[in-house]
Amino acid sequence: MTTARELDERYGRKGRRPLPWIIGGVLAVAVIVFFGWTTVAKQMNAVDAADLGFTVVDTHSVDLRFQFTAPRGADVACAVEALDVEFGVVGWKIVEFSGNESHTQGVQVSIPTVAEATTGLVKSCWVA
Repeated sequence: MTTARELDERYGRKGRRPLPWIIGGVLAVAVIVFFGWTTVAKQMNAVDAADLGFTVVDTHSVDLRFQFTAPRGADVACAVEALDVEFGVVGWKIVEFSGNESHTQGVQVSIPTVAEATTGLVKSCWVA
């Protein structure tokens, strides 16, 4: 009787080798873990900001109220701006806040302007 091994040798077939599949599986898991961790690490340092309101003080100043959510103890910097009726930037400022044990912090800043503004808003915030 002919065995499977003899048939494989006769017709030039090679047995299945699991090593390439094992290496490929390990690499796939490593890539998934890497991208998963970078996503989590990026979200741990994310800063979210929300406008609460603004007051046009005069033609050269706007007061902006907003809150931001950041990791506890992290220094935060925010870019704020004032816009005119045509949505042109008439004033902007970078403000920095020292680390706080509070997760969310409400603040008010004054933005100097070169012309009368109709609104003030937070452009973006980041961990400094």
